[in-house]
Amino acid sequence: MRPMIETQDLVRHFDVSRPLIQRLLAREGRRTLRAVDGVSFDIPKGSTLSLVGESGCGKSTVARLVVGLYAPTRGRVLFDGQDLGTARADRRQRSRMQMIFQDPYASLNPRWRVEDIIAEPIRAFGLVEGRAAQRERVGALLTQVGLSALDGRKYPHEFSGGQRQRISIARALSSNPEFLVCDEPTSALDVSVQAQILNLMKELQARLGLTYLFISHNLAVVRQVSDRVGVMYLGRLVELAPAETLFTTPRHPYTRALMEAIPDLEMTGRTRIPVGGEVPSPISPPSGCAFHPRCPLANARCRAEAPAMRPAGEAQVACHAVEEGRSAA
Repeated sequence: MRPMIETQDLVRHFDVSRPLIQRLLAREGRRTLRAVDGVSFDIPKGSTLSLVGESGCGKSTVARLVVGLYAPTRGRVLFDGQDLGTARADRRQRSRMQMIFQDPYASLNPRWRVEDIIAEPIRAFGLVEGRAAQRERVGALLTQVGLSALDGRKYPHEFSGGQRQRISIARALSSNPEFLVCDEPTSALDVSVQAQILNLMKELQARLGLTYLFISHNLAVVRQVSDRVGVMYLGRLVELAPAETLFTTPRHPYTRALMEAIPDLEMTGRTRIPVGGEVPSPISPPSGCAFHPRCPLANARCRAEAPAMRPAGEAQVACHAVEEGRSAA
């Protein structure tokens, strides 16, 4: 079956150089931030792929590349087999994907009523004609996400954070999308509200057959919603595996370090080995494997040669230690 989304060697660099005069005075060249540096994955229809990693690893940049908010420096994004780089004028194709943003307090226009916020994609894509039909559609969407149709007359400030995120989900669903990019949709919410939003998203996925790209740094959330999980470090995927495989038998040393950071609620007293050092700068990344300055398994090959993604059981891992069998616990 053809995947809903496929990325091929996706790269996005940003020019973060100082103004020309300052660079000439300081005798320095251009500075390039390598936000995403060769990411490839696919998402089958009706499934959820989550991307996890520390802040600044490139997760949100991948999300914006997939929906077309950023143009890739190199590589391609295929949506249902069609290259999005050549289909930007296809309004129907664009209506099939939507994005749910991280902060429900910032992503809703405070000057618009909720019904106008949700109806904006409907008007933009010409899905329904007439004010009465739009209002009926908005009422149905609000009901679908657990709110009242009467809430459409209110403003965003009249709602709690969880209710605002439900409005954001209703807006995302208003164009009848098949694919949703969820950029940390629960990180700004209380834990109890997070569970409600996640349950709503899983229910909508089962009912509407939605495909999700889920971005998060919360491993507990990722385990609950994902079919597969990709672990990112400094703009690259280092491990891609089915969710349960990743959580029960992580292979990459960085994935293991993330698992070690999960609080031990059973208080077993087991020894933990924290990962040392700091995340390197994406402006001047290390040679070879980007994780080698912090990796307890690094050797000369790791410092000189960047690893490629290779099969390792049910997973794919970019690690010389795994490839050579040096990663056994």
